[in-house]
Amino acid sequence: MNEEYQDIFTTTACPTQQQLLDYVQGRMTPEEKHEVELHLADCEMCSEAVEGLSAFEEKEKIPVLLRQMKWQMLRKLRTNKRRKHQMSYFTELAIIVIVILFILLAAFWTYHFMSGRK
Repeated sequence: MNEEYQDIFTTTACPTQQQLLDYVQGRMTPEEKHEVELHLADCEMCSEAVEGLSAFEEKEKIPVLLRQMKWQMLRKLRTNKRRKHQMSYFTELAIIVIVILFILLAAFWTYHFMSGRK
């Protein structure tokens, strides 16, 4: 996967995505659960993530749904990036056409005024 789209939890002190999933799904030891709960008390982003994950009724399907959402988001980001690239290409092309038109116009005016004075 592209380095610019890395998981946001990898460079923070926050629990990993898998740890949050394990917490929500109840697959942690009491010590691990306590450690995550201490973190959740101080981290609004993680507590909101847990709240959102807890809203799912079928918690075993969460990893599949997260993967689907992640790929959909990546597809949208790539589409937006491609669209921006196309727009810059058309902008550059328009500028080049305008410059060529000005050069042709200048050549026409120069020829017209030079041929009229003879």
